[in-house]
Amino acid sequence: MLETHTTPAASIVPESAVRAATPEVARMLTGALEGRELQFSDAMALCEVQGADLDALFSTADELRRRETGDVVTYVVNRNINFTNVCTVGCSFCGFSRGPRAADAYFLSLEEIAAKASDAWDRGATEVCIQGGLPRDLDPWFYRDILRAIKRAVPGMHIHAFSPMEIANGMDRTGLPLREYLALLQSEGLGSIPGTAAEILDDEVRARLSPNKLPVSRWVEIIRAAHELGIPTTCTMMYGHVETAEHRVRHMLLLREIQRETGGFTEFVPLGFVHPNTRLYRDGETQAGASRREHLVVHALARLVLGPAIRNLQVSWVKMGLDLSQACLEAGANDFSGTLMEESISKSAGAAFGEYVAPEEFRARIRGIGRIPAERTTTYGIRQIFAATDSADRVPARLRVAGARAPHPPATGY
Repeated sequence: MLETHTTPAASIVPESAVRAATPEVARMLTGALEGRELQFSDAMALCEVQGADLDALFSTADELRRRETGDVVTYVVNRNINFTNVCTVGCSFCGFSRGPRAADAYFLSLEEIAAKASDAWDRGATEVCIQGGLPRDLDPWFYRDILRAIKRAVPGMHIHAFSPMEIANGMDRTGLPLREYLALLQSEGLGSIPGTAAEILDDEVRARLSPNKLPVSRWVEIIRAAHELGIPTTCTMMYGHVETAEHRVRHMLLLREIQRETGGFTEFVPLGFVHPNTRLYRDGETQAGASRREHLVVHALARLVLGPAIRNLQVSWVKMGLDLSQACLEAGANDFSGTLMEESISKSAGAAFGEYVAPEEFRARIRGIGRIPAERTTTYGIRQIFAATDSADRVPARLRVAGARAPHPPATGY
C-alpha cells in the first residue's frame, strides 16, 4: 500500500499522537518518553510502522529532541578538503575514486591544502575536515605533514581529519602501534576524527560493499582508542543500499554500547546512499537509495535508540537536499551539518544538492521550521545564538545561486 504519512506532523502534541497509535506502538513510544532505553525488538518493530503509528514515531522523536537538545538547531562553518581522489580500495558504493593515471585524478600538495585552510579561516570557518583516497604510494608521514602544514598556516583552525580507515593506513605505513600513532597525530594538531568508513557495522555487508575495507572489529578498536586518548569522533551510518532494517538497528545499538563505555562520540550522522554513479547501482546490486520515508524513519529511530547517550543528531544536506533535511529536523535531528565550502565525494557519486550552503541560508531554513539557529564549534560549543531575525538571514540571490549549486572543488565521505 502506498504510504502517505511521510512528512513529520510537527504540530501534533506527542501525547495525542501516541494515544492515536496502536497499543503496542504506544507502549514502545511511551516507554521512550519515560526514559526507558529502546531494545532491539522494539526498534525493529518501529522500522515498519505506518499511518498513525508513523506520525507518533516522528512526534515522539521530535519531543525527545526538544527535551535533550532544546529548540536550537546548530551548524558549523567549515570547509571539506579531499586531498586526493586516487584510491586503490575499490569500494563499490563510491563514485569519487580514480586510478592514478585517470585524466581527472588529482593530488593536492601540502601548500595547496594549507592555502585552502587559510582561505576557509578568512571566510569565517572554524573547522577543516580532511579526508582523501588511499593511493598506493602515499608517503608514510603524509597525514602528520598535513596537520603540520595547516597548523603553521592557521594555528587556530580545528582539524577534523582522517577516518578510521586512514588511521589504519597511516599505522601500516609508519609501523607505529595504534595508540602511539594517534598520540602523534594529536600532538601535531588533530582535534577530532570523522567516524566515517563505518558504512554498516556488519562484516557480511562490508564484504559486499568493500572487501578491502577494515573489518568492524578494527573500526571499533580505532574509535575506542581515540576516545581513550581524549580525541572525540563522530559516528556515521550509510543506509539505503544492500543493508536491512536489522543491520541498521544493530549498527545503532553497537554505537550506543561504545558511547556508554567511552562517551567520545560528539554526534551521529546518518548518511543516505547516493547511488547514480556507483558500481553497486550500475551492477543492479542495490536499490536507488533510500525513500523519503526511510530517511525520516532512520533519523527518528536514531533519536529513540541513541538519545540521550548521543545527544546530537546531524542531517546530511548534501545527501538529502535542504527540504528533506528540514523535515528530518522535525523528526528528531538537531544539527544542520556544515557549510562545507567544497564537496566532491557525494557529488561524484551523483548527489544533486550542491557543494556549499551559506550560514545565512542555514539560519533562514532553521527559522522556517520555527527553531532558533546557532553557530557551533566542531565539538558543539555554541559560538553564537541568533535569537532575533535580522537582514543577514535573508539570503541574497547571488548566494542562493552560489549556495546550493556552488562551483567549488572537493569534500567529506562515508
